[in-house]
Amino acid sequence: MTVNPILLPTNRPPERFYRGGARLDAFRREHGAADRVPEDWVGSTTTIRGEETLGLTTLPDGRVLRDAVEADPIAWLGAAHVERWGADTRLLVKILDAGQRLPVHAHPHDDFAASHLGRAHGKAEAWYILEGGTVHVGVRDDVDLARLSTLVTAQDVGALLGLLHAIDVAPGDVVWVPPGELHAIGAGVLLLELQQPEDLSILLEWDGFAIDGPALGHLGLGFDLALTAVNTRARSLEDMRDLVRSAPASGSVFPADADPYFRLHRMRVDRAATVEQGFSIVVVTEGALEIGVAGSAGERLRSGSTLLVPWSAGPLDVAGVGELLIGRPPAT
Repeated sequence: MTVNPILLPTNRPPERFYRGGARLDAFRREHGAADRVPEDWVGSTTTIRGEETLGLTTLPDGRVLRDAVEADPIAWLGAAHVERWGADTRLLVKILDAGQRLPVHAHPHDDFAASHLGRAHGKAEAWYILEGGTVHVGVRDDVDLARLSTLVTAQDVGALLGLLHAIDVAPGDVVWVPPGELHAIGAGVLLLELQQPEDLSILLEWDGFAIDGPALGHLGLGFDLALTAVNTRARSLEDMRDLVRSAPASGSVFPADADPYFRLHRMRVDRAATVEQGFSIVVVTEGALEIGVAGSAGERLRSGSTLLVPWSAGPLDVAGVGELLIGRPPAT
């Protein structure tokens, strides 16, 4: 069955544990959102941890995307993808607006998630910066688990944040956050995030956030075990140049280390371009573009629009002047 591209409205889970939403409103050309709706889960087959449906994308026909993909995975994902990974999209895309600095946290890797949580994935992630600010990524000096545990128990926020490199980022920069890497997004940053399709966070900090950190911050494992998933080895300045850098003007934007998890392609459009066939999330970041199935009339999309593209839609024709970001699962 052929499935056409679908223009997506926002999918913003309410009452997240941190503030934000105004910059996301502006980017998506919406108005009047509440204060704690800082995330748009775009083309999501993933739920918020502990929830049955919250976080899932609902299609225009009323089905959730997860069920539609499971019903016809080849139409959505392609035969090669399904042969390797089944109906697993291998991708979660978010637009995230940090209305306040996010807490210091990390995400587990695949082996840890499988062994201790029974989950199919850990959570690698990478960011494309839409509006800049400061990000905190990677420890500056080696830190042992005993000291890390002491800082968490004491909620010594200054010391926890001080462990990390603080780096100013601008629109068009990218940040690669490998599993286990400690990080915190600074206030005022708006970004497009690609990640593995899980909601798994190990919180080292929770003071000032609307979350019960002592109960929820360790994924139900206890902090003694959860903190063993954290990278405590120092990241040198040379390492940081691999993690945080400017995206190329076109083509693949994330480091090669991210390729086994997901891919992001940047495309400048000057009159005409083609998006290659494949399951993808397309985000218009600049201009106004007509996008449609090859050989058919396109739909005019302004910056801030998001398009869910099934594999069976084939290649897309793009006309106009502007820029696209195209998020995809890993290559087969």
